[in-house]
Amino acid sequence: MSTSHRFSIALLSTFVVFLALLLTAAVLGQSGRRKDQNKKPPKPLASPMGDPARPGGGSQPAAQQSEKQAADEIEESDVIRVSSTLVPIPATVVDLKGNAITTLKLADFELWVDGQLKSITELTRAETPIRMVMLFDNSGSLDMARDFEKRAAVHFFRRVLRSSDEAAIFSIESDSYLAQPLTRDVRQLEQTIITFGRPEGSTSLFDGIIDAAAYLRPYGGRRVLVIVSDGVETTSRADFAQTLQRVLADDCQIFVVQTGLYDGANLRALAAERRMEELAAQTGGAVYIPKSTTDLDKAFEEIAADLAQQYVLSYYPGDQARDGRFHRIELRVKARKDVRIRARKGYYSPKAANVAAHEW
Repeated sequence: MSTSHRFSIALLSTFVVFLALLLTAAVLGQSGRRKDQNKKPPKPLASPMGDPARPGGGSQPAAQQSEKQAADEIEESDVIRVSSTLVPIPATVVDLKGNAITTLKLADFELWVDGQLKSITELTRAETPIRMVMLFDNSGSLDMARDFEKRAAVHFFRRVLRSSDEAAIFSIESDSYLAQPLTRDVRQLEQTIITFGRPEGSTSLFDGIIDAAAYLRPYGGRRVLVIVSDGVETTSRADFAQTLQRVLADDCQIFVVQTGLYDGANLRALAAERRMEELAAQTGGAVYIPKSTTDLDKAFEEIAADLAQQYVLSYYPGDQARDGRFHRIELRVKARKDVRIRARKGYYSPKAANVAAHEW
């Protein structure tokens, strides 16, 4: 083969290799651009008190929806891990005559935690959505005036629930259970109450309270438990101290309509009354002990009014307070001695390792 022929073959081979390299680079470049074009922008961080809508009337738990949004919208390289240690503090402020004071501003409040003055980051009013569970005692310890209790509970849902609120119902029995999941449908709540049968069996009240608080845990907004019971406990696995700790840890406010207590109540009923008072006082709620059917209806009216007049303050303890311990809270109104404040008495800080991380 001549020298010129070999040179031509070498030149042709070099050109083919060069062309192949150009084509490979073009394909890789196009692939990279296509990936960038299909990448979706990050989802904005949601408010701690957010209220994501769910088709069909209810709302999806905030943590569950956040995880779904992350999977759908964000690539792994864009994930930012954040955690929230928000301590919500619903508060009712009244004057010495019991009239609600509704004109206070953020600067009017002081927050003391374990004896130290702390900053309050936000104040909202009663427009904050409510996530409520009514615990309705269907045990054998509660039978008197049963029909009226049902009617009063039905009227309560009609008065208190707004379009942004949701309520659920737990039946307190030997084995307490969720009788109606969270819904905005007042008629569905009414029907659940109306169809409860004659009370029978023992009372697992503490277990029902713990289960109801845990049920509300994933949801934003104000978490409220309304207990309609004589407060007598017979068969729960948990004791009172465990119950109080759990509702404080789950940021629940407790109102009690303690039915079935009348003059001359026995020691067992008095002990139940003291426990219900402690639950309400520690969480910033209240106890009502109606002695007549008129008092019963009035108790529900006062709870509805209380929820409509509340302030909701927000406190962020910061990373240094994630110690798993109980921290005392005292809320004050500056420069005013003529007011009374009802708010939670403390909170349990989650341990750092147990603070839930959310992907956004």
